Amino acid sequence: MHLNECLEKNRAYIIAEMSANHGGSLENALKIVEAAAKAGADCLKTQTYTADTITIDCDAEAFKIHGGLWDGYNLHDLYKEAYTPWEWMETIKKKCEECGIDFLSTPFDTTSVDYLENIGEEFYKIASFELVDIPLIKYIARTGKPIIMSTGMGSEEEIREAIDAIRSEGNDNIIILKCCSVYPTVSADLNLRTIPDMRDKFKVPVGLSDHSMGGTAAIAAAALGAVVIEKHFCLDRQIPSADSAFSMEPAEFADMVKGVHDAELALGKIFYGPTEAEAGEYTNRRSLFVVEDMKKGDKFDDKNVRSIRSYNIQGMKPKHYEEVMGKTAKADYKRGTPLDWSMIE
Repeated sequence: MHLNECLEKNRAYIIAEMSANHGGSLENALKIVEAAAKAGADCLKTQTYTADTITIDCDAEAFKIHGGLWDGYNLHDLYKEAYTPWEWMETIKKKCEECGIDFLSTPFDTTSVDYLENIGEEFYKIASFELVDIPLIKYIARTGKPIIMSTGMGSEEEIREAIDAIRSEGNDNIIILKCCSVYPTVSADLNLRTIPDMRDKFKVPVGLSDHSMGGTAAIAAAALGAVVIEKHFCLDRQIPSADSAFSMEPAEFADMVKGVHDAELALGKIFYGPTEAEAGEYTNRRSLFVVEDMKKGDKFDDKNVRSIRSYNIQGMKPKHYEEVMGKTAKADYKRGTPLDWSMIE
């Protein structure tokens, strides 16, 4: 289902993030598209950069990674290993169209925006680390295309500045994503209760870019009203890539998609009283019954009248119990007779 359709139907839009999980193989990339579509994704996302468009080749301390999955890497080397060749993008986009899902990519500089415009990119993703790059955000906004923007690490002020930058270019088609920019993220760092607060503060739809393991966070986010769920997707975590360690395999992704949409169904609408499905159970609730044989003229008391469960036939509501006590029976009544006002003098 396309993004606008999902928004209209209050259904979470599910993005499968391929990132580096193709492992340098176009064949793998196309298999990922097929597997993501089969697993229930609405969209396949790539990242459009080269090592030179996202950083510089430099051995200075400022470009060395310490700790985490990529400990010891030089940034330029990591991005050179992880990037998706730009010449693949049209092929991947075409494969998405064949599989009936959307294609989306994250640009990281103006040249990648221009490239994506040339191949017909229909909307854009802005990554958390680029949230503070106001000139780039404005350049993307000038395309007039819808923008989905991750907000990992962003303060309230930084998020507002980025949204204002988009709106300053006449573009108000914005979705922001709650995100924790740690790979993988532990549950305690997700802070999903921020989702409805973000919606109230920034007056835009809000979703989740999730780097945690499993589908629990995505399902919880859906219950909090997330309109977009983004998760990293791979064919198999045993296929080595920069992102495979925290990516979902197809069966896991499919389970998550089902869980998200089940959560949305469970949210339903504000409703009181029996549902259509409960109609058959409605008459099985407790009500007042004669529980001992009675003769005409007998008094109703706590020995011959009780509130009990029955099946398909009901007596008076139990709230009338005190009113009935001490009243006189109009006729003889057998044990198991549902009590009715017509039986009372």
